[in-house]
Amino acid sequence: MLVLEHATKFFGAVRALEDGEIELYAGETHALVGENGAGKSTLVKILAGVHRPDGGRMLVRGEELELAGPAAAREAGIAVIYQEPTLFPDLSVAENVFMGRQPLRRGRRIDARAMHRRVEELLEPLGVRLDPGRIARGLSIADQQIVEIVKALSLDAQIIVMDEPTAALSAYEVRRLFRVIETLCGSGRAVLFISHRLEEVFEICQRVTVMRDGRHILTEPIEGLSSEDLVRAMVGRELVAREETDRKAPGAAVLEVERLTREGVFLDVSLSVRSGEIVALAGLVGAGRSEVARAIFGIDRYDAGRVVLNGTPLRAGSPAAAMAAGVGFVPEDRRQQGLVMELSISDNIALASLGRLQRFGLLRRVVERRFAQDWASRLRIKFGRTTDPVGTLSGGNQQKVVLAKWLSRRPRLLIVDEPTRGIDVATKAEVHRLLLELAREGVAILMISSELPEVLRVADRILVMREGRLVAEHGQAEATESSIVAAATGQTGMVLP
Repeated sequence: MLVLEHATKFFGAVRALEDGEIELYAGETHALVGENGAGKSTLVKILAGVHRPDGGRMLVRGEELELAGPAAAREAGIAVIYQEPTLFPDLSVAENVFMGRQPLRRGRRIDARAMHRRVEELLEPLGVRLDPGRIARGLSIADQQIVEIVKALSLDAQIIVMDEPTAALSAYEVRRLFRVIETLCGSGRAVLFISHRLEEVFEICQRVTVMRDGRHILTEPIEGLSSEDLVRAMVGRELVAREETDRKAPGAAVLEVERLTREGVFLDVSLSVRSGEIVALAGLVGAGRSEVARAIFGIDRYDAGRVVLNGTPLRAGSPAAAMAAGVGFVPEDRRQQGLVMELSISDNIALASLGRLQRFGLLRRVVERRFAQDWASRLRIKFGRTTDPVGTLSGGNQQKVVLAKWLSRRPRLLIVDEPTRGIDVATKAEVHRLLLELAREGVAILMISSELPEVLRVADRILVMREGRLVAEHGQAEATESSIVAAATGQTGMVLP
């Protein structure tokens, strides 16, 4: 269906893609994996017509094409579904699907009934129930992705690219998406599936392409490969697992949360985090974990209870008071809540430390850039210049910028919400290394993560939330994936495989 050969792409002096290659076949789900910065996004944008390659060639159904833009890609039957779809929130599902090409009745009036009927026809083989007349605002990410898939089908797209489609989905939503992918392949379409979750790659894909440093490394059938094979190809080295000797006895309590309650969100939450300890909040999406973290930091107010830091009650509803007391907060959504995308790398790293960097109320750029360069080096951030917009970085390096912003304040307590969401295996290992080093230095860490292998690998204690309540606590030694899932789903009496 599609062949991309020896594609290259430069952005100024930076070579984002040196040897991009991919072959997609009808009826097949093909995985594309690699570290952040490996060139995957650049390759996808070439397929989408967003970027024009500086070298190489593309063939679609045997015909060589040069895509002049996204419209040309759509005409060639290529559709890209991004991790976070961008729908018009105040329009209906059907209106989003047919935006710009609505069917018309006599008098050039939009035929809403025909639109709704066509969307229902497209949804039926996917096995998804979604009201075509529903307004898009408030749709889950999973349903928004379905709308994008229906839009692609309405354009008769034969090549569908899915960029990190499961990063923000629950387990049920992932299963539903996989059924949709199987339906698409069964109808003869080619699907390119980009994911950092290797277990999903092995479950849904038939072949895999690995990229590293902008180059094609291998393309092989999934059958016969192991996750260790893929990791070695992606990073060019073995990843070192955490040793038991890394764990030290924690010190005194840094954070004490006493019977924290917010009506309708979480109830009677009590927990503590000690110096040098990593405590993980586990549970299903919607269990109230992020809301508890936001309340502790002061972003959201709570109705009852109190937060105590180093023996002193923390003023409620005041992030400034939390920062002054030595609390850092890495939010789940780095692009919307953790970074100012229009600002430079150095501006973002220095953002939480401007008071310390100023002199007589003035901030010297050279001081800010030296400060940012130092922290970028410590966290091994890959970048061109610190003056580049932070939006030019890969997702993993953006996450490191958020960490650098808070680590530069030398926090006593660091709250990290989904610290490795949407980043690759190697960068995940780097973030884990940073968290473990901070714990060894005596920082108290409260971590929220939906990835159970990460929780089991990094945390010293694991607290499980369900429907706004703390329902279980496990020490690192006795915790298992099955015991955490059982507590999170209310099936504490079950023995899970």
